[in-house]
Amino acid sequence: MTYPIRVRACALIIEDEKILLVEFEDHRGVHYNLPAGGVEQNESVVEAVKREAKEEASIDVEVGQLALVYEYAPHLNDNNYGETPSLHMIFECKIQNGTVPKLPKTPDPHQIGVKWIPLNELDEILLFPKIEDQILAYVQRHKMEFVEEHLLAVRN
Repeated sequence: MTYPIRVRACALIIEDEKILLVEFEDHRGVHYNLPAGGVEQNESVVEAVKREAKEEASIDVEVGQLALVYEYAPHLNDNNYGETPSLHMIFECKIQNGTVPKLPKTPDPHQIGVKWIPLNELDEILLFPKIEDQILAYVQRHKMEFVEEHLLAVRN
């Protein structure tokens, strides 16, 4: 079944000033994504977030508020991420039930890891989509404390 636009459900998981990302390696080299994927038939967006977090990072999550919405329009982006338009609904999530993020037994093609990346190192990795500025702005707006050690000495 084809749709004019694909809805993707994404988990934004931040703990101890680190973000949980799924690591991939393909023709573009090593890059990272939020745990995410397409919403399936007869599935709510929240159910999809939970399923994708389990499938890609082996964790159970509590889905919180909608944090960000990202639109991918291929015709406006030289088909950088393929030809299918998509709407990414990114929800703030918390890991629950003592589950520990790890590579699943049957990972997605090209998935090579699940990693905690310090927020102050987001500009040093290749994140798809390139929403690191929006993630950092969200963290700062929602009082999720983000302290950059190298800036502390400048203020004092």
